[in-house]
Amino acid sequence: MNTSFQEAQALTSELMGMAGDEVRGDVKIIIFPPFPYLYSLKAQLGTNARIEVGAQNCSEHAAGAYTGEVSAGMLKSMGIQNVIIGHSERRQYFSETGPLLAQKIDGALANGLKPIYCCGEPLEEREAATHEELVKTQIEEGLFHLNAEAMKKIVIAYEPVWAIGTGKTATTDQAQEMHLVIRKHLASKFGNETAALVPILYGGSVKADNARELFACADVDGGLVGGASLKSRDFIEIIKSA
Repeated sequence: MNTSFQEAQALTSELMGMAGDEVRGDVKIIIFPPFPYLYSLKAQLGTNARIEVGAQNCSEHAAGAYTGEVSAGMLKSMGIQNVIIGHSERRQYFSETGPLLAQKIDGALANGLKPIYCCGEPLEEREAATHEELVKTQIEEGLFHLNAEAMKKIVIAYEPVWAIGTGKTATTDQAQEMHLVIRKHLASKFGNETAALVPILYGGSVKADNARELFACADVDGGLVGGASLKSRDFIEIIKSA
């Protein structure tokens, strides 16, 4: 929940100007503005093939008396292609549970959206050495009801909650370790081929000065960037690291 509309327009304009010349062609860029800005920023991007637009959330309901909610079908009708589901802040502040998130995943897929499904542990789970089991459970609750073909349409973002907005960042070893845990867990359900095709993003205080090292990890396929994405130059430096 950041930026005024005018600030979001300026940020998008700066990103468009930088992305064309400075970023390798096979790197995908997606921005996730607040709901009220989605359509305008998509129009601002126009035919820009480098940058896609996504929503930060969607409802588990298709339609109806759910004032203030936004459905996957509404996003589809605006040409939105991506949606974040189960972000750590949605889990923490809005009590979103695994079964609820599974419904959101189904709604997003039914409408042709690409879900970015978030998982990750708070500090107490990390300190108690129960973080791997927690993340595996989150994956199971949200995704294990899918078949392999549907799973290939999912992106996963691993968020060590203890490293978000705290200035702390998981070491490259910690990041790679958890990404590999996730990929092996996917393979146990969907097979190695499918697990290898699922992009797994790192989402814990990715910054310009640590992105290259993180992205060099074998199982880290990109980043879910928070605060650093609000500064166009920092964000582009991260993107260039991919």
